[in-house]
Formats: sequence, structure tokens, C-alpha cells
Amino acid sequence: MKTSFAGILLSLAASFSLLAEQKPNAIQTITGAPAYYRPSAVRSPSLLQVDLAVYGGTPAGVAAAIEAARLGRKVLLISCNQYVGGMTSGGLTATDLGKKSTIGGIALEFYTRIGSHVDFSPSAAETLYRKMLQEAGVTVFFGRYLESVSMASNRIASATLESGETIKAAVFIDSTYEGDLLAAANVSYRVGREPRNAFDESLAGQWQKTSWKDVYQFCGLPINPYRIADDPSSGLLPEISTDKPGAPGEGDYRIQAYNFRMFLSLKEDRVSFPKPQGYDPCRYGLLARFLNFDTNIVWTLNYTTMAMTDGPVQMRKGDSNNAGSFSSDYIGGCHYWPDGTYQPITFTELPPPRRGLPLPLKKLYELRENIFQDHVAYQQGFLYFLANDPQVPKALQARVNRYGLDRNEFQSTSFWPDQLYVREARRMVSDTIMTQEHCEAKHVAEDSVGLASYPMDSHFCQRVVVEENGKTTVRNEGAFGHNCAKPYPVSYRAIVPKEEECANLLVPVCLSSTHVAYGSIRMEPVFMILGQSAGAAASLAITDNISVQKVDYAKLKQRLLIDKQNL
Repeated sequence: MKTSFAGILLSLAASFSLLAEQKPNAIQTITGAPAYYRPSAVRSPSLLQVDLAVYGGTPAGVAAAIEAARLGRKVLLISCNQYVGGMTSGGLTATDLGKKSTIGGIALEFYTRIGSHVDFSPSAAETLYRKMLQEAGVTVFFGRYLESVSMASNRIASATLESGETIKAAVFIDSTYEGDLLAAANVSYRVGREPRNAFDESLAGQWQKTSWKDVYQFCGLPINPYRIADDPSSGLLPEISTDKPGAPGEGDYRIQAYNFRMFLSLKEDRVSFPKPQGYDPCRYGLLARFLNFDTNIVWTLNYTTMAMTDGPVQMRKGDSNNAGSFSSDYIGGCHYWPDGTYQPITFTELPPPRRGLPLPLKKLYELRENIFQDHVAYQQGFLYFLANDPQVPKALQARVNRYGLDRNEFQSTSFWPDQLYVREARRMVSDTIMTQEHCEAKHVAEDSVGLASYPMDSHFCQRVVVEENGKTTVRNEGAFGHNCAKPYPVSYRAIVPKEEECANLLVPVCLSSTHVAYGSIRMEPVFMILGQSAGAAASLAITDNISVQKVDYAKLKQRLLIDKQNL
């Protein structure tokens, strides 16, 4: 979608003033409820010229900005919210490491300086990210959302923000979890799950042959899905999809579930789980039925693979995640998040990639804000239900009430995480696509920009009615966990678009990958690793005045090794 903004640029050229720098420690304090989208209150038209513009305050964005700045580039990092660090400072501190030995460069520096690879606090992570950005001399804009992109042939000429600034740069990096910049630049992408036959992936599509050890399936019990048991006319219980699932191996546009990684406390000053506005205990009717279906079920409040055990959620001091059949993962709640569209269809032939913006960015942000708040209401309501509803077994309820939100974290958003865990959104389609074969070491990328090693991992994509042993029941579908053969390289060609589509953009987060391979790559340490490599590649492209696709890999490899990247 090529859009001309010549008129805007001409009106800005007269002033040609540089916007005052906002250093990483100059943050606006916003109190109250968490939010995804806060429209800019004031529009201040101005033009800013930099060497590298990095859009997205994720760990990838931070690492890319630091790397390029250390190489002498003038770098602007643009964060949509008032924070930097994405999920690493947004609650995910029980880090999904894979093999520690694969982590090098800025990622290793971060973990070394914070003092641990795991179980640090979110606030400590953000404080360190800000310090590292400041030390590198990176300019950071907070609370800025992309409004539009101006293309000149196959290059991003400029990007305009909702707040009025227009950014011109030699190279851009899209380090968002959603891939909004790449879509605005008309770069090809996919959403959802490829069919199994598209890339010959055993884990692809629906009803995978290798699943999550058959756990979190309501203990295999025949939980009746209807509001009035055995009465289909009464309708399905809430949080069960009315869409018809596909057959094994078929692809679809469903997205693996999102949640908030809560930071919990056992201290006396812990904050009780809040009752969300509009709370309705009926929303958790399926959970209530499950909790009371069989007194032999053991509730672990943690991960479990034992028969007749379930979460129903992980509760531990610190980072607490989904862990159960009906848990903090809001299954089916995020299908519209990536680009604002969703169709409940299935397919055996891989559809062509998408290009452009099917929904204008502002409308997309507004839609995401609604989805974000729905996730807040769902997860807070889920916890409030467990802590207070008389349908919850007393012993379980007492254990739940030992915990609460940590008063020392997320203080500006009422102790609730400010970042939704967007596990997957758009995935770029480039000349190289990372697949299950890469993860299994059956195909090895020769142009490594970092190693991944975490198991191929997906959370559930749908909760549906099925027939089992002659009984109608409910099951979750879409989760898998499958180990990689060994640490494997991620290809440089997977983080750059096709040259004919965009010659000055790098994409270290929504990289070119199938859903299956992305399940392994999508870990915060890997995002830092790929972000640093993108920053180094951007600097080389600027030095040699070439497209990012034509960067000499030998030079890039040498640079990354000097900077202690593990390839």
C-alpha cells in the first residue's frame, strides 16, 4: 500500500526542526488502569532525520538500538507505550531460555548485569534497559504510534507518527510484536496456521500428531459443554467456540492464546485480586463445572503432566503463567489482534501472503484496545472467581488467596502488567522461511544471525465441542511442545523482506517463519539476539549505502563475532 505524503513533508520542510530528545529516564507517569492504546493528546508536526529508526520498544528493539548506537549511528527508538522491554519488563521474567550457552552479545550482557537469567523483577528489567539505552546515547520516544508510511519505490522514505512527528531514516527496523511497520510498508506476511502439507511439518495445522502430552484437556473427563447439561438448545457455556473446527492437518487463521504474565506476591502487603468492572461469574461456568466434576482431581497451581491433575493456573512468587485447561490464557480472544481481520474457515491449500493494511492503523489500534481490555476483564475476573466464588472448592480457594499482586511492580497501572503477552501475530514472508526442518536440524541456515533452542511451542488456539467415546464434551486444540534436536541458526534472510518489497527494513520479531518454527523462535532472549544482529546489519547497510538484502554476510558475521554474538 504505497501512500504519498509529499504535501505533508513540504509543509514540514519550512521548519525542519528537530524534536527535543526524550532520554530513556524522562518518562511520563501514567496512573490507573493498564491500556494498549492511548491516542496522542497533542499533535506536534515536526521532521526528524536519523540514521536508524527502530519502531517497537521490545527487547529486540532495545538491542537493535543499542547495537547501532554503539557503532556510531544516530538512532531513534520509538515505543508505543510508556515503557521499554516488552514482555521482559512486562512480567515474563521466568525466562524461556532454551540453552543458556546459545545466548551472547547484548542479551548476555543484559542478563549478566541484572544478575540472573531468570526470576528478576519486571521493574529491574526496565530500569536496566533504560540505563543501557542511555549509556549508548539512544533517543527514545514514548507513547508514539505509527500513523502512516511514505514509500519511494521499494524503500521507506519516512514514517509519520500519530503525535505529528515525521521520521526520515536510512534504515528502519520493525521490532513490534505485531509487525505494523512491515504491513504499512506493504511487505508480505501471514497470519494463523499453515496446513500440514504446505511445508511438510508434522506439527502444522489443526489436531497435531504431537500434542502437549495430552494435558490441560479437562483431565480427559466428559465435561458437558451446554449451559444446561445435555440440553444443546440451552447453548454452549461461555468460553467455548461456536465455530466448527477443521480436520487434522488443515490450516486456519486462528492465533495461539494471549495472557498477562502476572507478578504475584506472598507478602502481607500483597494486593488482593481485583474485581473487574462488569464482572460476571457466569463467564466461568465451564471452569465451575470442571472444578466440581470429580473430587479426585488434584489442583496443583502449577504446570503438571500427571493424570487427573490440573492447574488451573500457575501461582508462584513472581512471574506466573497459564497452566491449566481453563486458565489465564484467553483461548479464542485474540484472533483479530494481528491485523484486524479473522475468518473462521479452514483450508488444505496455503493461501497467498497478505500485503498492506486491511484495517487502517488507528482503527486497528482501537480494536486492539478493546481486545486488550477484554483480556484484562477475562483474566482479572478469572482470578477473582477463584479467590471469591462459592463454587470454587474451599481448599483450592484458600490456596489461591495466599497470593496477590506484587505491590512493588506495575505501580502506574494498579499493579497489573502493562504488556499483553502477544505470543504471535503477523509473520513476514521473505525469500527464506524458517520451518520445522530448521528446528530439527534437517536444514541448516548458512547465514546465521543468532541461535534458537527452545522447544517448538504453541498455546491453544481454540476450545471446541467434540464427541469422545459416545459422549459430547469439550477439548482444547492447538497446543504442542516438541524439542529441537539441538540449537539451530536463524537465517539472516528470514529477518529481511524480499528486496523488491522493501530494501531498507529489517524485521527481527515478526520474522519470516511458519507458525511451527515461530513457536521455538518467539522467545525474548532470541528477540534480543536477532535485534542486535539487525542493528549491526542496519549499520553496515548505511556504511556501504546498499540495501539490507545486499549486506555482505562475511562482514556482518565478523561484526557480530566482535560484539560477542553466538552464531
